[in-house]
Amino acid sequence: MFDGLMATATQGRSTIQRALQSVRQHLGMEVAYVSRFENGLSVFREVDAPGLEALIKPGDSRPLEDVYCLHILAGRLPELIPDTGAEPICQSMPITHQVPIGSHASIPIRLPDGSPYGMFCCLSPFPNATLNPRDLQVMRVFADIAAHEIAVEVAEAEAQALRLAELRQVIEGRLFSPRYQPIHTLSPFALVGFEALCRFTPEPYRSPDKWFDAAHAAGVGVELEIAVMREALAALPQLPPHCFISVNASPPSILGGALPREFDGLPQDRLILEVTEHAPVADYAALRDALAPIRAAGVRLAIDDAGAGYSSLQHILELRPDIIKLDMGLVRGVDTDMAKRALASALCLFAKETGAQIVAEGIETASELAALENLGVCKGQGYLLGKPMEMAAAVALAG
Repeated sequence: MFDGLMATATQGRSTIQRALQSVRQHLGMEVAYVSRFENGLSVFREVDAPGLEALIKPGDSRPLEDVYCLHILAGRLPELIPDTGAEPICQSMPITHQVPIGSHASIPIRLPDGSPYGMFCCLSPFPNATLNPRDLQVMRVFADIAAHEIAVEVAEAEAQALRLAELRQVIEGRLFSPRYQPIHTLSPFALVGFEALCRFTPEPYRSPDKWFDAAHAAGVGVELEIAVMREALAALPQLPPHCFISVNASPPSILGGALPREFDGLPQDRLILEVTEHAPVADYAALRDALAPIRAAGVRLAIDDAGAGYSSLQHILELRPDIIKLDMGLVRGVDTDMAKRALASALCLFAKETGAQIVAEGIETASELAALENLGVCKGQGYLLGKPMEMAAAVALAG
C-alpha cells in the first residue's frame, strides 16, 4: 500500500535477519528471533531457525503470559539463562518443557520513547554453561541494531498513518474546491470550455500534484481523484451547451471502473477526459478496454503534457486520443526557441494526420500565442487567456 514504508520495512527486516543469524551462530544456539508485543501476544517478526520452521516461523505468536518476556522485563528472570533448570520460574512454565528450552538469552527492544516493543531472543533445547556476560554484550550490540531499524520503521509507519488520516479528512470533508481555467479557440478567438483544476484548502499550502502524489502513495489516490472530479462536474449543467469541461484522471482511476457511473446522466459529448500519468503504463490493452465504453458514450480523450517526456508520447501512440495537449514547458518560449517550435510543429502535423486536435497549455505572452497560431494550434489556455476561477465566475464568463 505504501511504497516508501514497504521499502523501509524490507531494508530493515533484511538487516535484522542478518543480525539474528550472526548472533545465533556466535552463541551456538538453534533458534533466534525478534518479536513484537501486540494485543497480549508475543508475535514473531523475524526468525532464524534452520530446519526448525515447523516449530517457529514469522507470523506465529504465543500469549505473553506463556513466554519469558514479561518476567525478563520485570526483572524476575535474567536476560541470560545458561540453564533453565536452575531457574524456578522457567521450570514452572509449560513452554520450557514443551519446546524444550534448555538455555535462553533475551534483550528487550525499546522504542526511542522507552516503551517496550518486543524482544531479541536466542534459545537452545540444551543447557549451555559456556554462555557468559560477554556473550550477552555481543548480543546487545546486535539487538541495538535491530532496535534502530525497528524505530525507523515504526516512525515511518506513524508518519504514514498521520498522512493517511489527513488525506481521509480532505476526502471526507471535501477540503478542496474546483477551479476552472478557460479554454479558447485561437482563430477566431472564442470561449469553448474549461479545464477543471483543484485547490486544496489545508495549510500550509501544497500544490495539487503534491496532494495527488501523496494520496496515491497512501493508497487513496483513486478515491481522491473521483471526489475532486465529482465536485468539478457539478458545473457542467450550469454551463451553456457550447462549453465543455475537461477533467483529469490517472490510469488507475480509469481502470477502477468508476468513471462511467460518475459521467452517467451528464451530457457526455461535452466531457473531455485527460489522462494525466507521467509513469509508464503496464497494460495499455486493459486501459483501452476501460476507456472504450467511456469514449463510445461520447466522452473525448485527451493526453496531457505532450512533449514533456516519453510517457506522454507513448500514451498518444497507444491510446489515439481526440485531443493532444502541449505541455506548458514546450509552449513557454515557443516563439523564440527553435527546438521547441520544431517539436510543437511535429506534434501539430501528427495531430493533423491522425485526426486529433491540439490544445496548448500555459500560454503567457502574446508572442507565444501568435507563434502557436502560425503552427496551426486550434485551442489554448493559460494566464494570457484566462486564469483559473471559481464556478460562479466560470458560469458568468460563459454567459
